[in-house]
Formats: sequence, structure tokens, C-alpha cells
Amino acid sequence: MRGQVVLVDCPRDAIQGLHSFIDTDKKIKHINTLIDSGLFDIIDFGSFVSPKAIPQLADTKAVLKGIRKSERVKLLAIVANLRGVIEAVQEEKIDYLGYPFSISETFQLRNTNMDLAASYQQVKEMTALAAAYHKSLVVYISMAFGNPYNDPWSPVLVKEWIEKLIDLGIREFALADTTSEADANQIAELFNAVNARFPTFEIGAHFHASRAESLAKIEAAYIAGCRKFEGALLGYGGCPFAKNDLVGNIPSELLLHYFRRGTDAEIDTLEHSFRQLIL
Repeated sequence: MRGQVVLVDCPRDAIQGLHSFIDTDKKIKHINTLIDSGLFDIIDFGSFVSPKAIPQLADTKAVLKGIRKSERVKLLAIVANLRGVIEAVQEEKIDYLGYPFSISETFQLRNTNMDLAASYQQVKEMTALAAAYHKSLVVYISMAFGNPYNDPWSPVLVKEWIEKLIDLGIREFALADTTSEADANQIAELFNAVNARFPTFEIGAHFHASRAESLAKIEAAYIAGCRKFEGALLGYGGCPFAKNDLVGNIPSELLLHYFRRGTDAEIDTLEHSFRQLIL
């Protein structure tokens, strides 16, 4: 299904919460293996955030320097503030900047140390800066399926915030189930709603789920019209600012199998590469 579905692997999300620092050369080797495989369209390779906040990603610039860029495989870096954008846009290899915009005020404060009003204003500045350097800004709607903090949430609220962000010039989004609040029915309902309301915009899926629940969530989003999916090999990862018990990502190998991309041997090679990374 190449050309019909965009697949993203997120080694950045997979390793960001690991306590033991992974050697820079090991990160470079694994990301180059992902790129060389040609099985993914985009690699979420690192983030331009404070090294104090996420020490595991303090070497993002050094990792980027060692990546063998391919025209076929795009690179995405996560940014948490305008300072991060200013750094990231200088890097020629980067194609996409990803910003987590939470519709839960509590999580926005925990994740980026700013409230929703300040975050929205920052997106406005980010959009202008990214455009000036010919980068695409992807906004992740964090807590898109609810939150564990009892903050307001509804499908209507999700659509209202997407509308406001479109007004700032954003054209690409991902609905993020940051703390695995959603079941397959909720995923289908929300993707049906946003795709009906915004049919010309790319709205992807960034789910966190147990392995047992992952396939049902992938299928629900796909049937509801989603054509961009993000995952991490072996289901590793989760946001360290979300809650105490991290919920892993959708396993990338499940995405590859579901969308019939890659042979078993090719997928096994990527799994082996990831295991070597985290050893």
C-alpha cells in the first residue's frame, strides 16, 4: 500500500523515557538502518528540547549529523517551544517539525510549561518561522481522545481547536492518544468526525496502546479514513510527562504487516536493529 498510506517510525518516542543513555553512534546506526530499509516514509528521529527535560535526546544534533539523508525518507524532529524551532530550522536535513499541542490544559503545562493561550500564540510564531525556512509544521493534538486529569474534552472541542490552528496556517495534524484513553469505537467516531469536517487536510494517528489493543485501533482509524500512522518498533515509548505509567506506542512491525509493507525478513532486521540499540 505504498503511496496510499504514510508510515512513520518514531525512535525518538521509543527511547526518550529510557534512563540509561544510549550511545550516539548506536542511535545513528539504527536510524540509518531504518532509512536504508525504505519501509517507512518518515522517521521521527529526535527533538530540539531542553537536555535537562529529556537527557536521552541531548545529542539530537550529533545524531542528525551522522544520518545519511535519503530523498525518499523524510526526517521529523519534535520541538517544544520557539527556541527549539529556531534551532531546528537551521538544519537542512530536517523536513518536518512536530509540535505537541495539548487540548488538555494540565498536560500542556506539564509538557511545555505553558498554558493553552500561550501555546496557541507560539504556534502562530512557529508557523511563520517554519514557512520562512521551507519546513512543514505538523501539530500533534495531544489528549485528542480524552485525558486522565478531568480537563474538558469532547469531539467538538477537538474540531474547534483544529479549526483555530488551521486559521494560523497549519495544514498537517496527528490525533494523539497520549495516555491510551481511547478504544476502537472512540477512534472511529473521532476520525469520521474530523475527516468529514476537514476533508482536504492530512490528519494522522499517533496512538499509545498495549500490543493486544493496537491492531483494533489501527483498523478503526483506517476504516474511518486515516491514511497516516505512527508507531515505534516493539511498541516501546511514551511521553515521560504524561503520567507515571508510560503506555507504549503502536508497534511499527504491526503497521508494516497490516499494510503489507516489507517481507518478514526485512521486518525482522529492523526489530533486531532496535534490540541492538536498547541493549
